[in-house]
Amino acid sequence: MSKWDISGINEWKSGEFPLGAVIPESGNSRDYVTGGWRSDRPYRNDDVCTQCLLCWIMCPDSAINTENEEVTTFKLNHCKGCGVCANVCPVNAIMMVPEGCDLPEVK
Repeated sequence: MSKWDISGINEWKSGEFPLGAVIPESGNSRDYVTGGWRSDRPYRNDDVCTQCLLCWIMCPDSAINTENEEVTTFKLNHCKGCGVCANVCPVNAIMMVPEGCDLPEVK
C-alpha cells in the first residue's frame, strides 16, 4: 500500500493539495481496520436465527461472515456498530451490546 508524502504540507499551494475522497486503488477496504470506534457490537443468538441473510444483505460494511449460505460470525475489525443488522432481523436474533460486555463468544 502506498502512502502520500505530506512532509511539505505547510508549504503547499492550493493546487497542490490532493483531491478529497480519492481512493487511490480499488478493493482496499480489507486493509483498513474500521471497527475501533464502535461502542456497541452485534451479538447473534444462533437458536433464534433463521438464516434469512437479511443482515448480510443490508450490512453497509460487509462485516458479516457467511459459509454455505449461512451467517457464521461478524468481522468485528470492520463492524462500526451501526445496528443495521439488528434492525433488519425479522426474528430479533441480533442485538447490539456494549463493547466489553461479558457475553458468550460473538456469533
